[in-house]
Amino acid sequence: MNRTLYTLLFHLGLPLVAIRLWLRARKAPAYARRIGERFALNLPAMQPGGIWVHAVSVGESIAAAPMIRELLKRYPQLPITVTCMTPTGSERIQALFANEPRIQHCYLPYDLPWAAARFLERVKPKLGVIMETELWPNHIHQCAKRGIPVALANARLSERSAKGYARFAGLTRPMLEEMSLIAVQTEAEAERFRLLGARPECVEVTGSIKFDLSIDPQLLIKARELREQWQAQERPVWIAASTHEGEDEIVLAAHRQLLASYPNALLILVPRHPERFNSVFELCRREGFATVRRSSGESVEAQTQVLLGDTMGELLFLYALADSAFVGGSLVPNGGHNLLEPAALAKPVLSGPHLFNFLEIAAKLRDAAALEEVDDAQGLAVAVQRLFELPQDAQRMAQAGLKVMQLNQGALQRLLDGLARLIAR
Repeated sequence: MNRTLYTLLFHLGLPLVAIRLWLRARKAPAYARRIGERFALNLPAMQPGGIWVHAVSVGESIAAAPMIRELLKRYPQLPITVTCMTPTGSERIQALFANEPRIQHCYLPYDLPWAAARFLERVKPKLGVIMETELWPNHIHQCAKRGIPVALANARLSERSAKGYARFAGLTRPMLEEMSLIAVQTEAEAERFRLLGARPECVEVTGSIKFDLSIDPQLLIKARELREQWQAQERPVWIAASTHEGEDEIVLAAHRQLLASYPNALLILVPRHPERFNSVFELCRREGFATVRRSSGESVEAQTQVLLGDTMGELLFLYALADSAFVGGSLVPNGGHNLLEPAALAKPVLSGPHLFNFLEIAAKLRDAAALEEVDDAQGLAVAVQRLFELPQDAQRMAQAGLKVMQLNQGALQRLLDGLARLIAR
């Protein structure tokens, strides 16, 4: 498949795109809004000539935030346009930069040549920065036609994803050849990009900027104060975060087992996708757990067994409330989520076995004895209970995780140096 055929198929598939938007809007009404932006229509007023950063959804937006803040400092004269593809990502971007007038935001138009061209004519960026692996051939080609360098930041590419891209070499190779910088997390990923067609001189191993996460001390103070408000200083509290469909049942089964030994244990359960908040709440109630929704503002009482984390932008705070953390997307084959957020907060980290999106990070944490992997509800319950009962073990895991964070910092600086070279061209 080449780009011409890809574009033709994309146009033919637009009715399916419309149906998908409609279906998603039934669960999340925000998908029915700002449709024009997805075709580069009705875009907000934009100051041209700055830096364009694309972060597809919430996770990428959070990962991009430290980079964006540093770009704002380094280039005080430049506006920064931040795009995404999801309503939750949009909410997160607007919340993160609510007080920064130089941040411009809209949805990234679909990867159609005319939509990409219209977007670029409006924004006219000096540089495009795409977070992680959100590769759109027409957007990249339209940038190349206009002489706009495009960088892939904090790039990751699993072996499975690389095989998928390799099946469409006629599309993938020309696209990667048009990119000016691919800042990858590991050497293994660098080699995968080279084999797919990226120019070797444009591929740099910078490490993961997720290691450069810094924690606001006020966050820890607020978490401690809320635990005191709950009168839960001595209560065992654990969190299961970024869970996917099929995981919540496993987590709740583990919690039920824990309650047999620790009747006062509290689980903070945070589904990955907002459209699942209601269904997971109903699941908790149906399973007989006394459940409070974080969004309700209700206080956690002594009889509360589950706190449902159904708010946006609070994940770090919810991690800070807990004594130990399970990171979801890993008991089901989704590849896992960011293991470093709880590690940065000095929490012992647990996960399932499916970590193919974070192999290098998982290996570092595992080798340092900062990560324990479990396979099922029984294993999860045993691991959490052990951390309850052996605080010294929990402390050792937590300190090991912090050390891994400290030893691997510096990726953000290396990435910014690479972007500076492109801007200076």
